[in-house]
Amino acid sequence: MMELGLTFPLQRFLRRQPPPYGDAAGLGRCWDLHVISLGGQHSLLAVHSLTRYAFVRFQVPPLLWADLAGLFREGLQESFTAAGFPTSAIDAYLRQGEEIALTRTHGRRPVAFLNRAWEDVLALDLCLDPDRQAQPLLDHAVNHRPCRCAGEDGLGTAAERMGRFLADKFPFEMQ
Repeated sequence: MMELGLTFPLQRFLRRQPPPYGDAAGLGRCWDLHVISLGGQHSLLAVHSLTRYAFVRFQVPPLLWADLAGLFREGLQESFTAAGFPTSAIDAYLRQGEEIALTRTHGRRPVAFLNRAWEDVLALDLCLDPDRQAQPLLDHAVNHRPCRCAGEDGLGTAAERMGRFLADKFPFEMQ
């Protein structure tokens, strides 16, 4: 099961009651989701709780917010594909998370790193493509910036960390 932790602003935006706390046995299948204003548009920011890998869905229409799990899955698949992760690892990770639970966020530390990722998105908004919902260039810029995360000590890039995480769980050759 994959858990999507909804920030308080996202819960308010969606007009939802607070979801239950999650019970994942680790942060590897946990993501925290946040609504952000990007280019004056409501957009989704999803951040992997363990590695700080992030992706953005720009200018999300109201109907897509109603299917948050579907919006997330599509965004994750497009972001992982654009990042160059092997299709076999992407498919295996998505299969492992076929069942999705909406929960509260996954703790102070992952949310603190979500906030740092949001700052990076805003600082790198020159990479925004206003004609696309998927933002591969912005995702790449954010995920290749040296940062810290909840799952490891020290600086590294979220893209490298996510690559190691996927290769460890679903073995493939790193490129």
